[in-house]
Amino acid sequence: MKIIVASDLHGSEYYTRALIEEADKRKADKILLLGDLYYHGPRNPLPKGYAPQKVAELLNAKKDIVIAVRGNCDADVDCMISQFPLCKEVQLFVDGKTWFCTHGHEFSFDNLPPLAAGSVFLQGHTHVPVHEVKDGVLLLNPGSVSLPKENSAHSCLFYDGEFHACTLNE
Repeated sequence: MKIIVASDLHGSEYYTRALIEEADKRKADKILLLGDLYYHGPRNPLPKGYAPQKVAELLNAKKDIVIAVRGNCDADVDCMISQFPLCKEVQLFVDGKTWFCTHGHEFSFDNLPPLAAGSVFLQGHTHVPVHEVKDGVLLLNPGSVSLPKENSAHSCLFYDGEFHACTLNE
């Protein structure tokens, strides 16, 4: 299975297009979104190409392969424009491993749910890529598609049996 993992689109049509192009180029079977899809949030600047309704159209066109969790900037109304579920958390079983997927504002690297060694914990929220192991659990953050922080790139992850960092074209 090939999976693109991304977070923090924050309503950027420009970078959502880049993400979908990356998913298409890599022939991804699924697009896993870790929250903050449409709204830019009160602490963030407007991202390049801010157009939340266009982002919804782009994601809805891929609804059959989108798996998404809600972020702290995702409101109930976002669920109304999304043709795919926006869940609080998602657990997936991929290649014999449990993936716990969340945005990161409740469960986080500092507040992990109970997970067995060998599991994968995926979060967004901080806009900074992370790839480390803690107590046998692989901790991953793809960074932000549209509003990267700490001099990181516009990024996502690609899984094809192992995780690879992806930089989106500007």
